[in-house]
Amino acid sequence: MKQLIDRLEQEQTLPREDWIRLLEDFTPEDTAYLCERARHVRQMHYQNRIFIRGLIEFTNYCKNDCFYCGIRRSNCNTHRYRLSKATILDCCRRGYELGFRTFVLQGGEDGHFTDAVLTDIVHAIRTEFPDCAITLSIGERSRDSYQQLFDAGANRFLLRHETFDSTHYASLHPAGLTAASRQKCLWNLKEIGYQVGSGFMVGSPGQTTENLADDLLFLKKLNPQMVGIGPFIPHHDTPFAKEQAGSLELTLFLLGAIRLMLPKVLLPATTALGTIAPDGREQGVLAGANVVMPNLSPKDVRGDYLLYDNKICTGDEAAESVANLKRSMQAIGYDVVVDRGDSLNM
Repeated sequence: MKQLIDRLEQEQTLPREDWIRLLEDFTPEDTAYLCERARHVRQMHYQNRIFIRGLIEFTNYCKNDCFYCGIRRSNCNTHRYRLSKATILDCCRRGYELGFRTFVLQGGEDGHFTDAVLTDIVHAIRTEFPDCAITLSIGERSRDSYQQLFDAGANRFLLRHETFDSTHYASLHPAGLTAASRQKCLWNLKEIGYQVGSGFMVGSPGQTTENLADDLLFLKKLNPQMVGIGPFIPHHDTPFAKEQAGSLELTLFLLGAIRLMLPKVLLPATTALGTIAPDGREQGVLAGANVVMPNLSPKDVRGDYLLYDNKICTGDEAAESVANLKRSMQAIGYDVVVDRGDSLNM
């Protein structure tokens, strides 16, 4: 396996059959070696800097009914909310004072937030915080909608492709949502000029090693500026409530592999990692990640944006505890910096 890992670092890709072999047969020793190489590659491009993003979960309404998601349309047990423009701007002001220079507006596909409503919010943030990056994570929209939001001042867009395989995608989503449509949105975003983030769930129901190999090959072709992966975690009010969660070990191995495949990409240590292991985000950083996304949402709604069970929404996940996050990163040799943290993978 060491030879395959060395090839990956040198060539920044592998044939499909080698990806499958690597992901099926790796050992803890292979993971340790891979993560050491991933840290070396990240150090070359980003040194020991960890970038923070201020996450604002502004609506948990969603028109979709994805089988894995806790805010799916048919979940009648979810307490729904929407943040007003004024509240969103207040979140940004608080975040700016804490040192955030990137704001991430994340929400379900909520018809209340039309192009007119969202462009007004984005323009207001851009006007008040001209030195900050604005990232959107709001799902599938038309190319014209993406263009309007870009023109209003949005810089980045996060849209996980979830799984490249169309059959696997159909097993995770209701009729009408397709892998092809998802991927088309990503190509539209790139063409418009966004810094684009994609990614997938690790260990989602029905996922095979072949699926993961295809996901990695798609990411190599897409060449995004950011890749977000995290373990699948079931939610008790979904059809997948009794499914097994994704593996921490496989997620960490994939983080290291993605760092070698896309050396300059921004790679978050996700909240989901911190949910399945107390030191999950720190382990993610040690596997090659260089982004963390504390929560700037008002405290009274954090518990309502539950995509999966047991999501951390207190402690280090609260923006007010960013000092704790800095200490935890310093303890493993990394520094949280006040910086937009633009991707070098252009």
